[in-house]
Amino acid sequence: MKPPHILLVDDEPNIVMSLEFLMRKNGYQVGIARNGTEALAAIGQTPYDLVLLDVMMPDVDGYQVCRQLRQLPDRAATKVIFLSAKSHPADVQLGYEAGADMYIPKPFSTRQLMQKVRELLQREE
Repeated sequence: MKPPHILLVDDEPNIVMSLEFLMRKNGYQVGIARNGTEALAAIGQTPYDLVLLDVMMPDVDGYQVCRQLRQLPDRAATKVIFLSAKSHPADVQLGYEAGADMYIPKPFSTRQLMQKVRELLQREE
């Protein structure tokens, strides 16, 4: 079975680098998008198992990316975890309304993140 494919979406290069390292180290295939527009293009081309999605991005925000992803019938199984510095209950609520499976406020522990990623991906197998 091929390893799960994860799309990292964040406009913060340091976060992308550390997440990419973490995910590859844990045996996942990784795709990268640096903004919402790139994310939507990547999602359109590749069936990812999981998207790690930042909320605040310069062009299309994470909520919009998630909503558009949820409208694609052939991407219905894709899991979405928001990773965001916006941690007010209202922001978290918006994330779930947009279709997120999970919302993790930044800063987060990488151990906690890996645990959540594994949990979500196990449900699919």
